[in-house]
Amino acid sequence: MSGTIELGLDTFGDVTFGADGKLLAQAQVIRNLVDQAVLADELNIDFIGVGEHHRDDFAVSAPEVVLAAIAARTQRIHLGSAVTVLSSDDPIRVFQRFSTVNAISNGRAEVILGRGSFTESFPLFGFKLNDYETLFTEKLDLFAALLKQEPVTWQGSTRPPLKDQRIYPPIETGTLKTWIGVGGSPESVVRAARYHLPMMLAIIGGDPKRFRPYVDLYHDALSQLGGPSLPIGVHSPGHIAKTDEQAREELWPSYKQMHDRIGGERGWGPTSIANFNSEADLGSLYVGSPETVAKKIANTARALGVARFDMKYSSGPMEHAKMMRSIELFGSKVMPMVRDLLASDKG
Repeated sequence: MSGTIELGLDTFGDVTFGADGKLLAQAQVIRNLVDQAVLADELNIDFIGVGEHHRDDFAVSAPEVVLAAIAARTQRIHLGSAVTVLSSDDPIRVFQRFSTVNAISNGRAEVILGRGSFTESFPLFGFKLNDYETLFTEKLDLFAALLKQEPVTWQGSTRPPLKDQRIYPPIETGTLKTWIGVGGSPESVVRAARYHLPMMLAIIGGDPKRFRPYVDLYHDALSQLGGPSLPIGVHSPGHIAKTDEQAREELWPSYKQMHDRIGGERGWGPTSIANFNSEADLGSLYVGSPETVAKKIANTARALGVARFDMKYSSGPMEHAKMMRSIELFGSKVMPMVRDLLASDKG
């Protein structure tokens, strides 16, 4: 494991409380998100990912527009989607939007393609949930063809065929860095290897070491397919404050509100402080002081051999000021600690 691991941040644009304890307007949440990304750039954080949702507790439904605004106000940070729900979008339009962000940012755009953990985009855009697997499989196949930046000839069942079609604007230099988001199915792991795309593991609960079989499967599949070694990343939630106690105290109310709302929609019972503490102690919740979070990230990087770790720093209605402080600590304290820990492994 190299000490040069990339370290980034993710957000889904959760609607947050203002100073008066009331939920902010979604427009203000988006403006705050841009400020959060500007701070991340100033701190030399490697990546900022913005997710896509279409519901009232998340403000971002058009991540690429937000990313373009961030690109115009930043200099070096890489910009991408925390996840782009490709199944309910058009692969050509996704490519065009991200190639446009890539142009605005002078080559800093990335995209993470996945199926997402919510399904509200399917009825919104007129897709049937029964077609879930076919939609993603065919659209990923088309997107992979677009990445070659050659005239595309393609045929499937989900859209009209293409014959020697060029797509504009092209990527100016190289190609668009594209990850496949994987939530934990072997089929998704093999699919990422088959298209020779980096794999981003969404680990949102439980011991991260349980994903080691998927890492091994990915490497084995790449080897069998004759492809080169490719990076693996991890996306997990977290929050940083001055002490472990402060970080947990700040995160718990928002964490519970978000989990209970989503859990209620999915038929789960309410979460408990015991569950929260278990995830913080042994699972995939990176909450605590800079020292605690850095050690936990380094341990995950060692266990899974990852090239990038992205911390989802937004969690339910947590206030903007607390997230800004968490970002500041991530960039100024956690990142150098993680890199020092990993570099020391090499002696």
